[in-house]
Amino acid sequence: MYPFSAVVGHDDLRLALLLNAVHPGIGGVLVRGEKGTAKSTIVRALAALLPELEVSQHCRFGCVPGTTDCPDAPHEGVERRPARLVELPVGATEDRLVGSLDLEKALTEGRRAFQPGLLASAHRGVLYVDEVNLLHDHLVDLLLDAAAMGRAHVEREGVSVSHPSQFLLVGTMNPEEGELRPQLLDRFGLTVAVKAARDVAVRTEVIRRRLAYEADPVAFAARWADEDAHLKQQITDARARLAGVSLPDGELRRIAAVCAAFEVDGMRADLVVARAATANAAWRGAAEVEEVDVETAVRLALPHRRRRDPFDEPGIEEQQLEDAMKQAAEHASEPDEGPDDDGPGGGELPEPQDGPRGGGNAPQDRPAPEPAPAFKARLLEVPGVGEGAPGKRSRARARTGRVVRSSTVDGSGLHLVDTLTNAAPHQAARGRSGPGLLLTAADLRKAVREGKESNLVLFVVDASGSMAAQKRMSAVSGAVISLLRDAYQRRDKVGVVTFRGQSAEVALPPTTSVDAAATRLKKMRTGGRTPLADGLLKAHRVLEIERLRDPRKRPLVVLLTDGRATSSGLGGDPTKDALKAAGLLEQTAVVVVDCEQGHVRLGLAQKVAEALQGTCVRLDQLSADHLAGVVRAA
Repeated sequence: MYPFSAVVGHDDLRLALLLNAVHPGIGGVLVRGEKGTAKSTIVRALAALLPELEVSQHCRFGCVPGTTDCPDAPHEGVERRPARLVELPVGATEDRLVGSLDLEKALTEGRRAFQPGLLASAHRGVLYVDEVNLLHDHLVDLLLDAAAMGRAHVEREGVSVSHPSQFLLVGTMNPEEGELRPQLLDRFGLTVAVKAARDVAVRTEVIRRRLAYEADPVAFAARWADEDAHLKQQITDARARLAGVSLPDGELRRIAAVCAAFEVDGMRADLVVARAATANAAWRGAAEVEEVDVETAVRLALPHRRRRDPFDEPGIEEQQLEDAMKQAAEHASEPDEGPDDDGPGGGELPEPQDGPRGGGNAPQDRPAPEPAPAFKARLLEVPGVGEGAPGKRSRARARTGRVVRSSTVDGSGLHLVDTLTNAAPHQAARGRSGPGLLLTAADLRKAVREGKESNLVLFVVDASGSMAAQKRMSAVSGAVISLLRDAYQRRDKVGVVTFRGQSAEVALPPTTSVDAAATRLKKMRTGGRTPLADGLLKAHRVLEIERLRDPRKRPLVVLLTDGRATSSGLGGDPTKDALKAAGLLEQTAVVVVDCEQGHVRLGLAQKVAEALQGTCVRLDQLSADHLAGVVRAA
């Protein structure tokens, strides 16, 4: 394993991991960064620095000797072992994470027994989730709940078990592959953004060390053994000092003032900053928390909590942090007089100044207008039942979700009740005597589950002159942002095709990073003629490519247009060519958003929807509050 001390740079990441090793109550670390930045390397190296553990012999949960609230209690004997690094793969099931009924004992011995999962293995160690942003949401919820409570609760298949599960949670992710929901971001104690160094000397040293490690891993690790041993002893000493570190009232007020100034939601941020500041003081060898500890904790604990919207950039600007700390200093020096009856305290951060807007103002090449306020979008759903990746949009057969029936042919996992029900009438004929059941292959029933899947949502946006009236295009932009936010929350893959002038272009190839889609839309140019046929053809080509990549991910095309067609890349009549191109998408779920406004309506978008065999809704009907119910594209 690559030594922790040998990693070049990444000081913030190293500190965040070490602080969590000192005080696991901080809540773990989320590491955000581009590929190839040693995220996984440094996390895996951390486990070697954690002090050895005293555990109860023969305890499947690795409990502290003398623990009574463990399913394996009472314990006998004590042994020592290293702290574990347990990796949770992206494709893990709920059973693998939390544990499940031990089917072997249930079927052969006729008794209920619990098979522990990864949450049990990670107790008192490190639980590492690579590409946590790609992990199924329900699994993220389970492991974050366990991390917050320090216990895992399992209620399933007749098994009711609660066991200790305290671990250092570390997740890594590449933002280009999609974001975590803000609610889940908040559950990680600290976050660090890592980037590859641009300094030539630093990059040279990274290459030199990596090549040396690959040439002789044992010798390389031996070179750094003393440094790693020193860090390991520092962690042990800091843990011993932690309980004696005091947090003065002035620093408490400083923490509260900074969190209030950044307007973070809830009180979790305040608690995390307090714990991280205390751990940093213990790491420094100080007896009490000081301003430097609070500032360090704020840098690590608040950037991801300021992200309230999927399209907000994470992070804290240096000037904002300086201003907040200066204002907080005034509160730190004040006597504690209790809460202010006039309202919440805390300073206000200066509003960031908008930079100059670029782009020309020629009639045929206008910058995209500022979008109208976003809203909660209605659910646009693909009809039928799919088999795509878990999400929150359309119905699908899934490995998780509610059990709808049993089957002898397809399904996910064993349908225990129906298996036993089918086997029970045949026990006498099979000569059963004693406990347990005699089963045959014909008795086995699989559980058919139904859940929700994510989809590929392809936005096809008319950016031509017929749509470029400032008010209309602003409304369209606001609608697209609302739909993108909805796609983000439902874990969809999104793409954007725009058409204007003489052709269409793929403004954003399908991706799970919807904030990238929002960025591209903000830069979208408008004006020119309306090549509707070319836009539909471009959408068809994008979908064909995506079907080859993932045949199970069902697409939903959202076409935003007023229905006009004034040019065609096919050389014929623009309207007729558009209707012909629509025929290529007739097997695809399509929702046409009619962007035509005014008292006189030509109804052209409705005709396009009919040619596409899709559903047509008006722009003002996209709000979930405007019309109740669900739009099902047909």
